[in-house]
Amino acid sequence: MPPKRKRVERSAKLNTEQEEAAAKPAEKELLPGDSPEDAAKETSLRSRKKPAAKSSGKETDKSKAAPGDKVLHSYWLMKSEPESRIENGVDVKFGIEDLKAQPEQTGCWDGVRNYQARNFMRDMKVGQLAFFYHSNCKEPGIAGLMKIVRDAYVDHTQFDKNDVHYDRSSKEDNPKWSMVDVQFVRMMECFIPLAELKKYHHEHKSKGGPLKHMALFTRARLSVQPLTKDEFDFVLSLEDKKPV
Repeated sequence: MPPKRKRVERSAKLNTEQEEAAAKPAEKELLPGDSPEDAAKETSLRSRKKPAAKSSGKETDKSKAAPGDKVLHSYWLMKSEPESRIENGVDVKFGIEDLKAQPEQTGCWDGVRNYQARNFMRDMKVGQLAFFYHSNCKEPGIAGLMKIVRDAYVDHTQFDKNDVHYDRSSKEDNPKWSMVDVQFVRMMECFIPLAELKKYHHEHKSKGGPLKHMALFTRARLSVQPLTKDEFDFVLSLEDKKPV
């Protein structure tokens, strides 16, 4: 099993507020490091299990979903801290280069301690793509692509008293937290900074566009966020554009 990557869920919270401000931040997903766009306790890469409703592979358009129907997502953005940060004596650093260095370039996304983020991971399906987002760092933004290679399963760190993500309230016969396994796909052709994404978000809010409702800004504290296909495709298209 690949080494564990510290996730920063609590940090995510602080970071999303920081990152977004800076161009800003995140939660106790407890994500600390999400608020400069995620900072914190959400950042631990490993694996998980608990499949979600079966998806056809196509994302369900919220506007077409019947009332009460669950919206299924096929694309994701997942935040982690690429710079060293010691929490309870443990370095929670885990950037995309750390994922590349794992055996088979695969690791488990552990340490998520926010129920909504956890539920999103439980919705993930093998083969789906996710942006690897660097948060709680000097320049937050999208660094690369990875794919889900194992459905959600129990996050073992919740039971480890020596782990920064230990949760004494979680029991082995009724675990609270899940994780998924992810595998490195590629680096972005050019790093896409938060500042650039934020510029398009504001532009699309006023004139219309795919990033108008992007969760990175509407639900910034979450370290695991869903993307629509239009959002995903637009972000990929930025690789071919000059920085704003």
